[in-house]
Amino acid sequence: MKEAKQLFKKLKIHTLLDLALIIPSSYNDTTLSTRLELGKVNTVEAKVVDSSIYAGKLRVTFNLTLSGRRLSSTFFRVTPYHHKLFEVGSSHVIQGKLEEYKGYLQMSQPKSIKQIGKITPKYKTVLKESEIASLIEVYVSEQNLFNEGLDSREVATLMHMHFPKSMEEIYANGTFKLEFVNVLKFIEAFNHLKKLRGKRADFPALHALSGDSKPFIDNLPFMLTKEQNEVIGDIKQDLSTDLKAAKRMVVGDVGSGKTMVILASVMMALPHKSILMAPTSLLALQLYEEACKHLPKEVKVALVMQGKNRGDYTEADFIIGTHALIFKKDLPQVSLVMVDEQHRFGTKQRASLEALVSVKPRESGDNDFCPTGLYDKSLNDLSSSPEATNHNHQTPLLKKPHFLQFSATPIPRTQAMMQSELLDVSLITTTPFEREVLTQTIGKQDFPNLLTHIKEEISQKHQVLIIYPLVEKSTEVPYQSLEESRAFWEEKFDAVYVTHGKDKQKEEVLLEFREKGNILLATTVVEVGISLPKLTLIVIVGAERLGLATLHQLRGRVGRNGLKSWCYLYSNTTNNFRLEQFTKTTNGFDIAKLDLKFRDSGDILDGTIQSGQKFKWLDMGEDEEIVAVAKERVGS
Repeated sequence: MKEAKQLFKKLKIHTLLDLALIIPSSYNDTTLSTRLELGKVNTVEAKVVDSSIYAGKLRVTFNLTLSGRRLSSTFFRVTPYHHKLFEVGSSHVIQGKLEEYKGYLQMSQPKSIKQIGKITPKYKTVLKESEIASLIEVYVSEQNLFNEGLDSREVATLMHMHFPKSMEEIYANGTFKLEFVNVLKFIEAFNHLKKLRGKRADFPALHALSGDSKPFIDNLPFMLTKEQNEVIGDIKQDLSTDLKAAKRMVVGDVGSGKTMVILASVMMALPHKSILMAPTSLLALQLYEEACKHLPKEVKVALVMQGKNRGDYTEADFIIGTHALIFKKDLPQVSLVMVDEQHRFGTKQRASLEALVSVKPRESGDNDFCPTGLYDKSLNDLSSSPEATNHNHQTPLLKKPHFLQFSATPIPRTQAMMQSELLDVSLITTTPFEREVLTQTIGKQDFPNLLTHIKEEISQKHQVLIIYPLVEKSTEVPYQSLEESRAFWEEKFDAVYVTHGKDKQKEEVLLEFREKGNILLATTVVEVGISLPKLTLIVIVGAERLGLATLHQLRGRVGRNGLKSWCYLYSNTTNNFRLEQFTKTTNGFDIAKLDLKFRDSGDILDGTIQSGQKFKWLDMGEDEEIVAVAKERVGS
């Protein structure tokens, strides 16, 4: 069915359930009304008893068969067709919204219905109504839906919605029945999980890794948390086989101790080599410093940054670097690849690093093969969809290093459950020590007290961070910019440092501030990962303009070493419910749920951490149980 291929492409759908989940936006019901209902669309039998023209409008009086009452109608866009159609004495079935004015029934511009007793779904898509109706008619059948793995209740729900026999079947109080909505949520989750599972491609590993991390952990000057140990256990199991290269994402809240998990992974990889790519020079340098401080002295560590290498990366056991690693053609083969803040790299950058340190495919004479392709089975079977992949096509197996990704951007647990169909996911929701950070909203009236507090912190050799919404003045934003404000701070305080996203020296500025500064004025460039141990006070100007996840990352810059700290949300708006909720919530995973709620989102991980898949029915913050059931069904 060649035409169907093009229609599927226009709709951007890949599975039968994608098509079945295009639910009608409304229905045209030509079933005769059994009683007159004011304020609603009625379908009634009527006979024309009078017709006249007034000010270019056609006025028609009907006698209603059902009740014998008179009903007047006005037609505004009149054509000769209307005069012929509504001749006195002609009988009709008319449909329109019924109103009453001073005891007289009225129906403005009613339609004359030719076919009664039919319910026609209306779809809002890029296709013509006839095209989408044809696709639904051909492909959405009970048998096809059962073939997709749905049960009888789920199949019945979709069939009712696409082919209703009465409006009472699907509507209650003018909206879809609650049980239908819950079924649609399940089908949406089930369909997405199936697609994610089909995208997962596993490869054999270069080596099984069985290095011992216990002596390293036992020699640390602090105890690891229960969750850190659990994640290290997950990784140990991943690395212990060469049948399947690990693909795991470790998501940890701000300050949850992901660095120690990274270093334990390095120890487990020995005597084989590991490599880690970080998004900025500052993060790479921090990780290098931590590695040198905590790893045993016999483990050789190297740092690769643009023009600033430390150690010999060709000989090192653990290579840390920025994206500069991608341009090194003489990187040694490594058995473990790690990426920190992985969502800040493009897919191509991550793939390039992996390719540089992987073994090339064996010659085609070998017998080891793996199937390729995405899950596209349904539409492939039904229509030879152009997106469908030939499942018989085979490619030589590629041996890959074990691959670990780390992220400090917490995600709702429901989202993590979804993502785990694509790669394994571990969450670290606790921190090694209690961080005492008081968060509160402030305004212009609080500025004198804020200045006093800043002076107190600096007098104790602590540091202060002030985040501005923009670098330069803008009439669009009702707050001072970085450039407008810097003169004030530089006049009142010593050792004031300034940086922002376009500043080519930003990493040098941050490093110097860490050692010598009192106040840092910046934009959200400092959002992720940077450790500033003496920072105890942060002011976020125009806080209501930022997402809660970003606010949480910024708040995570203070109190890193257990010092009592403050996060001030400076806003011109008063009684901001979203910010008030944020001040009461400290756990990043709870904040991720709040952020979804306030953004009215449905964002879901789909291969990368922030790809933006939207759900119509599923609520990623609230529907954890539904996703769990769908996940179990997909796995069975």
